[in-house]
Amino acid sequence: MTVLIVGGASSGKSAYGEALISRLAQGRRKIYLATMAAEDLESQRRIARHRLSRRGKGFWTVECPVDLASAPVPEGGGVLLECLGNLCANELYTARNPGAEENIFRGFLRLRSRCEQTVIVSNEVFTGGSDYAGNTLAFLRLLANLNRRIAALADGVCEVCCGVPVYYKGGDLFGHL
Repeated sequence: MTVLIVGGASSGKSAYGEALISRLAQGRRKIYLATMAAEDLESQRRIARHRLSRRGKGFWTVECPVDLASAPVPEGGGVLLECLGNLCANELYTARNPGAEENIFRGFLRLRSRCEQTVIVSNEVFTGGSDYAGNTLAFLRLLANLNRRIAALADGVCEVCCGVPVYYKGGDLFGHL
């Protein structure tokens, strides 16, 4: 079972993703696939805050800022990928990977085939328009393409706004948390 969760900054999408994978993978291993790269002091502080917020929730954390297909994720259980936007930025800007979309999608397919439940948290894109300078538009297109491709295969697709999930696909499968 695969669910794609999208939302704006501080919309509650990550908290909803954690609650959803906790419910779906109840009694089984829960992997938190963290994609933020620790490149500077601010990102290191954010990673530390995120680790602290997960403490006691039963997650096994796997750090994966790039190369999703090689993430050491065991078979079975559930995985929460948080977040696809970070992974795209890391592949595009840090790894300078010209095949970023296919590499990330191949990694998603691997996760989906190995885990019983896969929850992907991603950013909502393009509501602010599409007139961006430089590589920003390339990043937004990469993320939008991956969101569409993952949504096409997902059992559920929802957008979280103000902490409230609105399902566009498969909502009857997941109920309310």
